[in-house]
Amino acid sequence: MTPAGYPEGIQQKILSGSLDENARRGTRTRLLRFAPGVFTTAPFVHEYWEEVYLVSGDLTVGNDVEGNGGESFAPHTYACRPPGAAHGPFKSEGGCLLLEIHYFDPV
Repeated sequence: MTPAGYPEGIQQKILSGSLDENARRGTRTRLLRFAPGVFTTAPFVHEYWEEVYLVSGDLTVGNDVEGNGGESFAPHTYACRPPGAAHGPFKSEGGCLLLEIHYFDPV
């Protein structure tokens, strides 16, 4: 299933949990797959923590609206983004698989 706000060619599979962004609670673990050549065009900002592990493929961060430029990352790259941190846009030349863990700070 393509997540809301993502282009066709990006699909998610929820592995566990439930994240309620309106109530600012919960956790979610998901796989996110980019098909080859797919890219997003704008940075993302959200109010939860996000830990990302690039399982396979290539991922470029910081491309422009036409999918050009950015910094490339190889498999086994890990990133942790705090709430409110702008990140992206993203693209993958050959396709990639990401493991993502999302959660809110405990109250």
